[in-house]
Amino acid sequence: MTQTGQGPVEGDWQSINEPVIARSGFREYDARWRFPDEINLPGMFEFGAGLGTQLQESGACPEMLVGCDFRSYSVSVKHALALGLVNAGIAVTDIGTVITPMAYFARKHFKIEAVAMVTASHNPNGWTGVKTGFRHPLTHGDLEMERLRQIVLDGRAVARPGGSYRLAEDFKDHYFDDVCNGYFMTRKLRAVCATGNGTASIYAPELLERIGLEVVHRHTRPDTTFPNYNPNPESITMLRDMSEAVISARADLALGFDGDGDRLGVVDDEGEEISPDKIGVLLARRFGEIYPSLRFIADVKSTALFATDPVLRKSRIETEYWKTGHSHMKHRLYHTLAHAGFEKSGHFYFSNPFGNGYDCGLKAAVELCKLLDNRPGKSLSDLKKTLPETWMSPTISPPCPDSRKYEAAENIGLKLKEMKAGKIPLAGSRIEEIIDINGTRANLSDGSWGLVRASSNTPNLVVVCESTRGPDALHQLTDQILDLVITEPGVGRLDATI
Repeated sequence: MTQTGQGPVEGDWQSINEPVIARSGFREYDARWRFPDEINLPGMFEFGAGLGTQLQESGACPEMLVGCDFRSYSVSVKHALALGLVNAGIAVTDIGTVITPMAYFARKHFKIEAVAMVTASHNPNGWTGVKTGFRHPLTHGDLEMERLRQIVLDGRAVARPGGSYRLAEDFKDHYFDDVCNGYFMTRKLRAVCATGNGTASIYAPELLERIGLEVVHRHTRPDTTFPNYNPNPESITMLRDMSEAVISARADLALGFDGDGDRLGVVDDEGEEISPDKIGVLLARRFGEIYPSLRFIADVKSTALFATDPVLRKSRIETEYWKTGHSHMKHRLYHTLAHAGFEKSGHFYFSNPFGNGYDCGLKAAVELCKLLDNRPGKSLSDLKKTLPETWMSPTISPPCPDSRKYEAAENIGLKLKEMKAGKIPLAGSRIEEIIDINGTRANLSDGSWGLVRASSNTPNLVVVCESTRGPDALHQLTDQILDLVITEPGVGRLDATI
């Protein structure tokens, strides 16, 4: 088995027939590869055989759901994965082309705990990957991914009898019923639905119309070439397009969904983006009105308002900052019995009594519409202005090789800890607290903070900063953090900061 990034050469039968699986594709909480250079169809068969062997090894029921996103090659990749699972003795139920939250819901609907969703999420075309887990609502974390890597790359997959394959019946309406839960708007709202021609195009407009929204379609025709832009509601291109659509349609908001529908981006009625973590604060306020003393989880890239907002404090809301990443967040919610979770990237998690414990962009959109419905006469921009003002950088991604990024992030974290110990100010403020659960987040005495961590999915570091003192202070904080970052060997320079 080839374990490098060298993919098949056109016309070379031997290289096409030889499984290709790049070691780097096994990430912290899912798998991502460039297709077919870093993984080809024989390689995905081997991955499926290894995944099936891991499921057998776990002692769980040897059944698995498989689904895929809407890319030109995803069905082929899914079928190769399914064949590998069948070879390992797994009874495979194919749920078709779905968004990732539907695959998670299918575990409950079909009473099959294990799932493998073929998707590269918001990555551009040319990428593929797998999100998988054996126990609802959880997905593989770092230990499970490491074991899976060992089985696949060390050739430990075991062929077993008993495998089978069947197509599932359509369950879209059941998923819609679960997300909407009988809800229908009492207030007339016009919403731009932006899907970037991705998988959510098949489902999001219909669901939003079902709850009573007047939907303005924005690139909602499914098209595997993504002719307008890559469906990623964190990207400036998509957000600007959503803003233009809101202004031209005189809409109340824009709801943008990523390539596999598990993330949500939001633009308000004035055409301004509201970062997903601040949308999370608004939702947390609303949840706190209904159920006081709730417990929430926020990822380390999220705003400090989860801890400092006076409204949340009044509702006795407790928020813990945790590791970035959908598997990390789902595990933390599950094991701490937290009620909801929020990530700056746009993943929203709703547990009892609000949901089923996993991330769903469409569910987040419905909850935001409920919030607006509950505030008659108030626009989304009005609600945004009730939040204490902070200034946050975009996610900055200095390039750094996968082989180097974790060590680099750790070294930068040590420098920040030394600054705290030596009482050396950062952007004019004292470092009051270090959170090192996932990278290093330096919380400052004025409520500002800066974070440096290694990206889980791409060869780069991640830098995010938030200031309570205005845009100039944000620039100063960001520049000082980046000065630390680019002195680390192997980290590339950026042409601009924010």
